[in-house]
Amino acid sequence: MMTPFSWQRAVIKIGSALISPNGNGCSAEYLLSIAKFITASRQQGKEVIVVSSGSIAAGRRSIKTGQQASIAEKQAMAAIGQTQMMANWARFFDFPCAQILLTLDDLHDRRRYINVKNTLRELLVNHALPIVNENDTVAVDEIKVGDNDNLAAHTALVAQADTLIICTDVDGLFDADPRKNLSAKLISNVATITPDITALAGGAGSAVGTGGMITKLQAAQKCCESGVQTLLVNGKKSEVFDALAQGLCPGTLFSAAYSGRSARHHWLSHTVKSKGALTLDFGAFVAITEKGASLLAVGITEVSGNFRSNEAVDVIYQGSIIAKGISLYSHTELQSIKGLNSSRIMSVLGFSFGEEAIHRDHMVLLKTTTL
Repeated sequence: MMTPFSWQRAVIKIGSALISPNGNGCSAEYLLSIAKFITASRQQGKEVIVVSSGSIAAGRRSIKTGQQASIAEKQAMAAIGQTQMMANWARFFDFPCAQILLTLDDLHDRRRYINVKNTLRELLVNHALPIVNENDTVAVDEIKVGDNDNLAAHTALVAQADTLIICTDVDGLFDADPRKNLSAKLISNVATITPDITALAGGAGSAVGTGGMITKLQAAQKCCESGVQTLLVNGKKSEVFDALAQGLCPGTLFSAAYSGRSARHHWLSHTVKSKGALTLDFGAFVAITEKGASLLAVGITEVSGNFRSNEAVDVIYQGSIIAKGISLYSHTELQSIKGLNSSRIMSVLGFSFGEEAIHRDHMVLLKTTTL
């Protein structure tokens, strides 16, 4: 039975197996149905952003390589494949398509994150179709998101979408591996992604893409916890998009939790990477979790990591991460003022960025926080 859903702004993630079914060049085989759905949705006043895999596969035939392509060869494939992939998309539409290439650094840096948000907003206001992909031509492991499922989740958050639709080559999430177990049953609705649900994820299902079911669940969890419903559907079946157009999910619908958190909190929770950690005493723990207070240096017992001012850190109590925030001070500065009253910061450091180590407006509590 299909689950009804409604939406206004969606990010649609298209996997490599749909862009390049044979792993060598672009194909329109599965994209026509998706393009029709995008066009019909826009005509209804809905807004769509595409996250498209496939640039490396699209450019593969243009680069001579051995059995195992080097990083430089893959980046060259991506450079050629990006233009081919964009041209492949553009031929389906009579409105502008806009290319946005991102790396993890673009999402971790607050200023660049806001710039991405503003660019997406302006493209939608001007009725263009944003097409997002990881910038594989320059990205190395340190700045790669790593898979376009999680890139799509980050895009949904920065775009303030209400829905993420992951189009893949399976019908949804099953209670067993449908490739090995013919009696496996589709799970049509997931209210909460529990450890039992996560355990259902297998390895990578496509020889073309890098994202298996586990990355799809990671993406769904990021989105659902931030109030963005997530759908996992089979993009190879045209009837799937007929159902979606009627407000029915023919795959798995991951329900969104209510989220009253700000965009900054979404960014802190799911996007920015922590560079260190601050361990608290009991008084600071209570002040943060029960009174909504800022973190002061006096409540810090231990500083770890190598972070600069205005970088993200984990906040720890009794070995558990209870919060995440932006530190006003570097790790060396906090080593000098930890455990001290705020009135002593100036005399110890010779300067002061403020009374707080982390201001409450720049800190987000995690769901597992308990006394």
